[in-house]
Amino acid sequence: MKLPDLSRRDALACGVRCLLAGSGLPLLARLHALQEAATAGNPPASDYKALVCVYLNGGNDSFNLIVPRNTADHAEYAAARGNLAIPADQLLPITPQRPQGRAFGLHPSVPELQAMFEAGKLAFVVNVGTLLTPTTKAQYRNNAVPKPAQLFSHSDQTTQWYAQSAAAEGSNGWAGRMADFVLELNQGSALSPAITLAGSTRMLQGQTVVPYALGTNGSVQIAGTAGTRGQRRFAAFRAILRKRHGHVMERQFADLQEQAIELDGLIRGALAGQPPLQTQFPGNSLGNQLRMVARMIAARGALGAARQVFFVRLGGFDTHADQLSFHPQLLSTLSLCLKAFQDAMVELGTESMVTTFTVSEFGRTLGSNGSGTDHGWGGNQIVLGGAVRGRDLYGTWPSLAIDGPDDVGRGRLIPTTAVEQMGATLARWFGVAPGDLAAVFPRLGEFATSDLGFMA
Repeated sequence: MKLPDLSRRDALACGVRCLLAGSGLPLLARLHALQEAATAGNPPASDYKALVCVYLNGGNDSFNLIVPRNTADHAEYAAARGNLAIPADQLLPITPQRPQGRAFGLHPSVPELQAMFEAGKLAFVVNVGTLLTPTTKAQYRNNAVPKPAQLFSHSDQTTQWYAQSAAAEGSNGWAGRMADFVLELNQGSALSPAITLAGSTRMLQGQTVVPYALGTNGSVQIAGTAGTRGQRRFAAFRAILRKRHGHVMERQFADLQEQAIELDGLIRGALAGQPPLQTQFPGNSLGNQLRMVARMIAARGALGAARQVFFVRLGGFDTHADQLSFHPQLLSTLSLCLKAFQDAMVELGTESMVTTFTVSEFGRTLGSNGSGTDHGWGGNQIVLGGAVRGRDLYGTWPSLAIDGPDDVGRGRLIPTTAVEQMGATLARWFGVAPGDLAAVFPRLGEFATSDLGFMA
């Protein structure tokens, strides 16, 4: 049979898909070495560590996730929240080691989070958000200190969380810069240490590190290569790549395609070589993303990975309307998926090697708009894993009074902990040297401590 023609358009379409998957990858020689190691049954890295960022897209109303339940503080909370307040007797009680003079409970939709908190595997970083410098209400109102740009804006606050500097300078993110500093620990690995399962994200972009995008079923192959005709088309495409190219851009393009194709084969082989996970994940988007993260962690030895950072996303948290219906469902999804992922880490024997944390662009207004909440500022985040000093709250719990000392309007709470402080605590555990933290978090020196203490 005659080899089907591969048009210029077909070649370009195939090439772009490969380029998106493989840009910035190491040299082919390292891929071949890793393929040989995987075939030989390379054991898992003993000094492995991973961070898993769960982005709660839209602004999670986290002051309904963790709630004070002692009489006086709950009354203050209920007065601020109005029709959104959760009755104290419906809260799932938790017993923090340092309760800051209060009793606390969790939203009734998250019994899995309650159990992991009480087991010492989960902690909360409270009232954390974007800051340029520590800020009081008086300083905010008098413009006495610099403020993050475009507060209460989804896109701007997302960028500032990703950059891990409220100044949002440059084009990279804190996880990418962090990965730059530990890249040498991944010697021999052809795969980027920064992996997204939720599309492009600035958070994983470093000066050197370029994120690699996975689907929930693994690496994405070139389209149109299935079947006999597809394989012939694929062979013709590779023949074009391997020709002698005179222009430097043509050579670079061809090299990137070859690397992407080889890396796709490496990842598929590494995943196929692992026994199926016994842990059952919820069959929703977040569950499928976290299941693939767990599979990649299981294959860490075959991939030669010693440090990895993953990015996944759960959307729907922009609850301006009908919050009482939607928010409990979102919290239940989060709780069930985090529990499944943690169970998988126990199954793989990596519980103490993997730390999961949540991020959301901002908290929401304590005051109700009648049906939901609007864009706020400070919020509460979860950290989870075997290395977490769990069953505790880190940071300073704010006043939840409308027009109180932490409220700049409608219950928009000034953060009492900076994004940089939370990120630096994670980065130190991950292996970034203390002397390098300022390069990852440029404004870290503005704050009293660079280590909040929630990592062992």
